Amino acid sequence: MATSTQLTQVNTRQVLRWLAGHLRPYRWRVAGAVVALFVASGAWLALGQGVKYAIDKGFMGDHPGILNQAAVAVLIICILASLATYCRFYLMTWLGERISADIRMQLYGHLLHLSPSFFSKVRTGEVISRFTSDTAILQTVVGMSLSMALRSTVTFTGALILMATTSPLLTLCVLLAVPAVLVPIRILAPQVRKYARLSQDKIADLGAHIDQSLHEIATVQAFNAQSSEARHFDQRVADAFAVARQRIHYRSLLIGLIMVLSLTAILLIAWIGARQVFSGSVTPGELSAFLFYAIMAGGSVATISEVIGEVQRGVGASERLLELLASPVDIADGKQELASLNQAPALHINNIHFAYPDSAPLFENFSLSVEAGETVALVGASGAGKTTLFQLLLRFYDTQQGNICLADQPIASLKLSALRSQIAIVTQESVVFATTVMENIRYGKAEATDEQVIEAARNAFAHEFIEQLESGYATQLGERGIRLSGGQRQRIAIARAILADRPVLLLDEATSALDARSEKMVQQALSSLMQGRTTIVIAHRLATVQHADRIIVLDKGKIVAQGRHEELMKSDTLYREYAELQLLS
Repeated sequence: MATSTQLTQVNTRQVLRWLAGHLRPYRWRVAGAVVALFVASGAWLALGQGVKYAIDKGFMGDHPGILNQAAVAVLIICILASLATYCRFYLMTWLGERISADIRMQLYGHLLHLSPSFFSKVRTGEVISRFTSDTAILQTVVGMSLSMALRSTVTFTGALILMATTSPLLTLCVLLAVPAVLVPIRILAPQVRKYARLSQDKIADLGAHIDQSLHEIATVQAFNAQSSEARHFDQRVADAFAVARQRIHYRSLLIGLIMVLSLTAILLIAWIGARQVFSGSVTPGELSAFLFYAIMAGGSVATISEVIGEVQRGVGASERLLELLASPVDIADGKQELASLNQAPALHINNIHFAYPDSAPLFENFSLSVEAGETVALVGASGAGKTTLFQLLLRFYDTQQGNICLADQPIASLKLSALRSQIAIVTQESVVFATTVMENIRYGKAEATDEQVIEAARNAFAHEFIEQLESGYATQLGERGIRLSGGQRQRIAIARAILADRPVLLLDEATSALDARSEKMVQQALSSLMQGRTTIVIAHRLATVQHADRIIVLDKGKIVAQGRHEELMKSDTLYREYAELQLLS
């Protein structure tokens, strides 16, 4: 995934520091989990002493009473360890779920403030993959893997101390075996991390392909491209499986090597210990306790080796999440609020220079003034810069030079929320969300009452068809408003703009998807709406330009003519040609 800022190297320590920052608000739950962890580990370690006491004092000493007491003590220890394990598991799992939720909210909040230029370079499916699969991996790491790693570390340390008090010689043998166990961890863990990261990238690629093909399923089926899409998908699945196979290979090799080395070491230590029993250096109970601790220590090392694989997967997932969080918000928020506007403001575009990333300049020394309450229509061929002007006015992009002023204030100095709260927009491709009609229209003004929403729908001539839907205003419209026709979606979008009631209107041919009857009705609604407002319209219809106070003819980022329709038809060849091909067609 291409982002403007990438973290080229993220190590395990950085990831743990990042996770620690998310754990800090829940420090008391973390403390409870740590206490439960120590209690559980201590209880399991105490079992070794119970075994030693039962064998040396009860079994070898031929004292059945002591044996009974030891059995009761072991049972109590097991119950205490089980209760502590429940608390540890519950708290750590809760923390994993909570942190995963917090990270998702943090990521979503960050993405909502990134400009459209960021999303023009990334695929939605890949971003979704980072939200779902990567955060799920982190949830597992925090909720289970870290807990298991801490438990195993405490158990290994405690077992090592108790082994040292039992037999220094055998403990020395254990310590000599530890480096042999750590060697495969050192060599193979980076490979596990590498392929874990690659595996997540391949899964994200799958998600992006699914998102794209299913969203455009009508086009896929219309061109009989199902087989082609399936082949592309099969290839991506094969690539993902090949990378996953490498990750599984290295992780399995890591676990297998550690197990064989650990078991070999325990077997060697048991042989040495048996020789010491024969020589009388240690008692059978001490050897049993030592082997009990050695097995616990070996099991802890094996668990740590397995958890390291999960932690490395977590590091790989965290790299991808941190890349998203590191993506800069390239549209800097201004600091000034906009004074309350008692009337429609004027718009002044002053000598701006603008080019899209990696593209030739579109606007060079471009200026345009729209007076307060004026309706200006923009006409021109595709690529002339009409939609780009809208994006600059809304600060989806910033100019490289020059400035744009709203009510005599440079928009770059205004808070984005203050600027955009003055502008209502209706795009040519109407945006309808997968929720109810009521909520779609209310998107223009979150605090609007149901009555205000219905009134806006009436003014957009949408009320009649909404009432005919199965649940009226409570009807779920489906993803991207799939249950509505193009004209119906357009009227929902117009109702949203009417409800917003903002002093500046940006209309990207707001009636382009309507039939003749609906267009006439909506034109009446828009004419009423534009009264007393500063309006810029991207025009593709004759009816639109005839209502405009002024028409601006754009060609390759330059104003080549301006005036009213009748004037331009007589004086400007480019406009007349455009009108005959487009507006009058």
